[in-house]
Amino acid sequence: MSKFVSRFLKDESGATAIEYGLIAALIAVVIIAVLTTVGTGLQAKFQKVSDELNKAT
Repeated sequence: MSKFVSRFLKDESGATAIEYGLIAALIAVVIIAVLTTVGTGLQAKFQKVSDELNKAT
């Protein structure tokens, strides 16, 4: 039993999986933030175009 606990505490394979999961989550948060910012900018541009077209008619 002592060997099992010792081996379990030294095993780092789970830590690597957790690290990859955290990196993937961070990348996802960055992508969402960028797309939200770009989407807001695009929405403003399209609204401006729409307003100009409504003025012309």
